[in-house]
Amino acid sequence: MNFFKYFIGALVLISSFNALAFTPNASQIEQFKKLPKSQQQALAKQYGVDLSVITGSSQSSNQPQVEELTIGPRLVQQEQAAKAEPTKQNPNTVKPFGYELFAGEPTTFMPSETSAVPDTYLVGRGDQLLINFYGKESASFEVIVDREGRISIPDLSPVQVAGLTFSEVKQLIKLKVEQEVIGVKAFVSLGQLRSMRILVLGEAYKPGSYSVSSLTTVSHALFVSGGVSDIASLRNIQVKRAGKVVANFDLYDLLIHGDSSNDIILKPGDVVFVPSVGAQVKVEGLVKRPAIFELKKGETAKELLAMAGGLKPGAYTKNALVERFNNNRKEVLTVDFSANKINYIPQDGDRIRFNTISAQYKNSVNLVGAVVRPGSYQWHQGKRISDVLKSVRGDLLSQADLSYGLVVREININGDIEVHQFDVAQAIVKNAQNDLTLNANDKILIFSEFEEKRDEKLTLAATGSGTKKDTTIEQAASQAGDSNQLSAASYTPYSRNNLLAPIIKKLKRQASTQQAIQLVEVNGSVTYPGVYPLTVDAEAADLITAAGGLLESAYTKQAEITRMVNGDASNVEHINIDLAQVLSGNAQGLKLQSKDSLNIFTIPNWQENVKVTLKGELLFPGTYTIRRGETLTDLLNRAGGFTNFAEQKAAVFIRQSVKQQEQQQLARLATELRRDVASKSFQNSVSSSALSYDEMNKLLNDLASVEAVGRLVIDLPLIAKNQQTLVLQDGDTLYVPSKRDSISVVGEVNYATTHLYKAGVSLDDYLELSGGLKERADDDRIYIIKANGAVTIPNSGNWFAPGNEQMLEPGDTIVVPMDAGHMDKLTLWSTATQILYQLGVAVAAIGSL
Repeated sequence: MNFFKYFIGALVLISSFNALAFTPNASQIEQFKKLPKSQQQALAKQYGVDLSVITGSSQSSNQPQVEELTIGPRLVQQEQAAKAEPTKQNPNTVKPFGYELFAGEPTTFMPSETSAVPDTYLVGRGDQLLINFYGKESASFEVIVDREGRISIPDLSPVQVAGLTFSEVKQLIKLKVEQEVIGVKAFVSLGQLRSMRILVLGEAYKPGSYSVSSLTTVSHALFVSGGVSDIASLRNIQVKRAGKVVANFDLYDLLIHGDSSNDIILKPGDVVFVPSVGAQVKVEGLVKRPAIFELKKGETAKELLAMAGGLKPGAYTKNALVERFNNNRKEVLTVDFSANKINYIPQDGDRIRFNTISAQYKNSVNLVGAVVRPGSYQWHQGKRISDVLKSVRGDLLSQADLSYGLVVREININGDIEVHQFDVAQAIVKNAQNDLTLNANDKILIFSEFEEKRDEKLTLAATGSGTKKDTTIEQAASQAGDSNQLSAASYTPYSRNNLLAPIIKKLKRQASTQQAIQLVEVNGSVTYPGVYPLTVDAEAADLITAAGGLLESAYTKQAEITRMVNGDASNVEHINIDLAQVLSGNAQGLKLQSKDSLNIFTIPNWQENVKVTLKGELLFPGTYTIRRGETLTDLLNRAGGFTNFAEQKAAVFIRQSVKQQEQQQLARLATELRRDVASKSFQNSVSSSALSYDEMNKLLNDLASVEAVGRLVIDLPLIAKNQQTLVLQDGDTLYVPSKRDSISVVGEVNYATTHLYKAGVSLDDYLELSGGLKERADDDRIYIIKANGAVTIPNSGNWFAPGNEQMLEPGDTIVVPMDAGHMDKLTLWSTATQILYQLGVAVAAIGSL
C-alpha cells in the first residue's frame, strides 16, 4: 500500500516536471527516491527526465552545484537529441569558429580540489588550513577560517587571515608559532577550499547562479553553465564585480594564441556576462582554418587572415572574392591579398573566398613519351633539349625512337601551336642543329620506335603491306585524331598514333582562312604511313624520318609530292624528286607546304621472301624460297620429283587465300543455319522424323568450331608432266601422301568405316559392307570425294548400272548425306555437310603423312 502511494505521488511529481519548468522541493525529491530503482528508471524514461539530476547520483563532492535545479522541456530535448542518430552534415560546411569547444558539457575542465594552489590565492572565509607542528612537539591541526576571517590554533591566539594571500598566511603562521611555541616549527597547506556563488548571465547555454570552487576562472564558469548559445560573443566576455567591469575575456586569445592572461580567477559574487555576437565574417576556400569569425571593431584584413590560420600554398591571393551586403543589395568585391597594404576593411556579413591558382606550371617545360622521368622541368633563358635529356641510357626508355622527336610550342595568347622536329640522339650529343633552344611552356615529345603491340601488325608494316589507302589530308587527320581504325589498346603507349592524335586535333582546330592547316601526309614504302604535323622548315627527308624511315622495298631513285597550288584543291601539281639525293643531303631539299602528300614508290617487281613448303613423298621435301612467277612444276623439279611410293592423285595443296575464303563461308553458313533453326523452332507442328534439338545443336556447334583447311583441288599428275600450270604464292604447301589402298564410307550409314580397296567392287557393295543406309539417308544425293579432293556424282538411277565400280579408286571417300526432309527442309544442311566432309577428307590426307 505504501509502495502504491509512493508510485502515485512520483507519477504526479514527474508529470508536473514534464508539463512545466518546475523546481521540486526537498520532500518531493525524497518521496521519489524511496521508489525502487527499477521504478525510478521506468518513470524517468517514460517522461523524459534525467534520473541522475533528481537523485543526484552523478554529482560528486568536487563538482559544482547548480544553485537551482531546473527540469523542463529543454532537458528532455537534450536527452532525445543525444539518443537520436547523428545526422550527416556536409564536411565542407563552414561553421562559426570556437563554438565546437563547448560541444557537450565536459567536466574535465573544472578545477580539482587536489590541484596545486598558487601563492597568490586569497584566503577567505570557509577555507580549510592544515597545520603540522614538528620539532620539540609534533601535532596536526585542521582549522577553518571562520566568519570573522580568523583561524584558531589550539593553545595559540587567533590569527586574522581573511584577505591575505596564501603565501602571506603561511609566513604569518610560521612566525606566530616560532614566537609562541619555543622549539617548534610549523608547516602550512590548504585543505578543502571554500565554495562560492557566481552568476553566469547573457548568452550562456544555461544562465543562472552556480556554486563553484574558489579556484574557478572565467573559462571554467562557461563550462559550468554548459557553454554558450549559438549567438554568443566569444570576443568580449565580461567579468563584473560590484557593478564594475574588472576584466574582458577574449576567448580567441586562448584558442588561437594560447593566451590565458585574462582568464582570471573569479571571486564570490562575480558576474560572468556573455553578450551577443558582434560582426561576423565568413572565410572559406584555400585557408588553413575556414570558419565564421567574430570581429572586434577596428580589426583589419591581415588580422582576419591570421585568425583563419593563413593561406594554403595553392591559394590565389591576387583575386580573392568578397561577397558583401550593401544598401539592401548584394555586391562582389575583388581584393588583392598579396599586396603589402590590403585595400579592404572587413564588414559584418562579408564572405571571403580564396580560390585555387591555375594548375598550369609557369616557367617550365614538359617532357612526354618514352622517357624514364616524364613530367615538368624548370625552364630558364637559354635552356636547351640537352639540358633536359642528358643521356640516352639514363633518360630514355629502351624502345625510344632516337631519330624522331618533337617540340610543341605555343605561339600566341590563343594557345595556337607550332611544331619543331629534331633528332633525339643528335640533340643529346649537343648537335647545334638539333639541340633546340627551349621556350617557356614547351612540350618535348619522345616517341616509341614501335607503333603497334600486335606482332602481326609490325610484320605488315615491315613488309610494306600495311600501307594506308589514298585519302585526303582532312580524312586522314580525322582517322588519326577522332576515329582510329584500330583500338587504342593495340598501340604502344608512346606510339605516333597516341602522341600525335591531340596535336593533329589542335592543328585542325586552329586552321582558318588566314592560316592553312599545318598537316602533311606520307604514303607508300615507309614504316608508318599516315598524317603528320607540318614542322617548321620541314623537308621531304624530315617527313620520311617522322614516318619511321624507308622500307627495304622503297624505290629511292624517284618520289612524288602532290601539292595543291595556292591551297586550291582543283589545281594540283605533282613534283618529282630524286629521293636518294634528298636523303644524302647532296641536293637542295624541297620545303613542304600545307596538305602536301609524299608518295614513296616501291621497287618494280619487288617481292619479299616468298616461301613454299613441300611435304610427303618427294625426294627432297622442305621449305623453298621461290622467285616471283615460279610454278609448282619448276619447284617439283628443284625438289627432285616424287619417290616410288608417292600417290600423286591424292595430293593435297593448301593455299592461304583459299583458307580465308573457306573460313568466311563456314562462318556465313553457321550464322544462316542458326537463324533458320531458330525460325523453325517457332512452328507448332514438327515432323516426327525431324532431328531433335540436341542433334541439330551438335551439328551447328561442329560447323562453328571447324577450322578451314584451304585446299585447292589440283591434278598433280598433269602438273608434274607440265601439262597444267600452277603459279605459286607465299605460304603455299603441297602434301604428297603415300599410295592408298582403301575406300572410306562416311555419312548416314549404319557403320561408317574404311574398307580395303578391291577392283570391281561397286559403290553399293561398299555401302552394304558399312551396314547399309540409315532411314534418314538421302540415297539420291550420294557422292564421291576423289583422293585429289574433286567431287563426282555416281551414275543416277539403278545402283547396279554398269560403270559405278569403275568410278572408285584407292583413296576415294563415299559420302552419304542426310535427307533435308528430316530437318524441316533446312536447305543449307546439304551444302554445310558437303563442306565438312571435304574438309575432313583433306585433314585425314594431311594427317596420314
